[in-house]
Amino acid sequence: MSPIRTQWTRLIRFVAAETAQVHIGEPVDPKLDIGLAIHQRKPVKAYEIVGSALDPSAQVTKNVLTVKELLAPLSREEVGLVRCLGLNYADHAAEANLPKPAYPVLFYKPITSLIGPEVPVTIPKHVQPVDKHLPDYEVELTIVIGKAAKNVSEADALDYVLAYTAGNDISFRYHQMAVSQWNFSKGFDNTTPIGPCLVAAHAFPDPQKVPLKTVVNGKTVQDGTTADQIFNVRQTIAFLSQGTTLLPGSIIMTGTPKGVGFVKKPPVYLKNGDDMNVWVGGGIGTLFNPVVEERGNEKAKL
Repeated sequence: MSPIRTQWTRLIRFVAAETAQVHIGEPVDPKLDIGLAIHQRKPVKAYEIVGSALDPSAQVTKNVLTVKELLAPLSREEVGLVRCLGLNYADHAAEANLPKPAYPVLFYKPITSLIGPEVPVTIPKHVQPVDKHLPDYEVELTIVIGKAAKNVSEADALDYVLAYTAGNDISFRYHQMAVSQWNFSKGFDNTTPIGPCLVAAHAFPDPQKVPLKTVVNGKTVQDGTTADQIFNVRQTIAFLSQGTTLLPGSIIMTGTPKGVGFVKKPPVYLKNGDDMNVWVGGGIGTLFNPVVEERGNEKAKL
């Protein structure tokens, strides 16, 4: 099986100032941190890509468009299914005083939880007050599957990766710790940011040598590396594809390093008005999302 090779190196999805329509494109500046530039309201331009983000033959054109609004790099419909690993970093297991799992700990998120850059993470009314429910941040390297994968070997696993992006697995610890299944506590509407861009697998450095950080209100609270993963990217894809087809567009969130809020003394939790961002290396960049506590019926765009 040959690795997936796209025409693009980095891909963003955005509303263009010129057309007021949704496009995908390759940033003109190959070194620009897209999420940071958008957050600082700096101009971002991209070469329009004709075709689908999930089609490796999609062509990068010479047509330059201006980003008016940066969206999640994949729509909810393109993603289809979100698989997530829990307790997948040795340092995180240690800080939580939990043993390393013998097998990957898997849970799912509904696509209604997904949001893009700059969209507020919405803390629902029923998980307030926050000092009881402990909403928490989790920076994660996120895999995007590019072709149907079933019964994949570890040796071939990376050949099925289209790209990588960043994710923030917002978790509500009161509900998480009350039951054995984590889907509910980690799957509320509009609580899982992804982005700001995709970095093509063929252009990505070793996925086990990627730095990642979380910053809340200007303070770095997580600072780790994927080298500390208990189950690496190859092992994760091979394990999850056993007897199961991973469809193109599926994303896999691969766990978080130490520094989460609920184990701190006293616990640190997200609250209304918090300024939060996660950063993942390898050209992915910074994903900014404010935090709001639901008061009405907020809706988010992906």
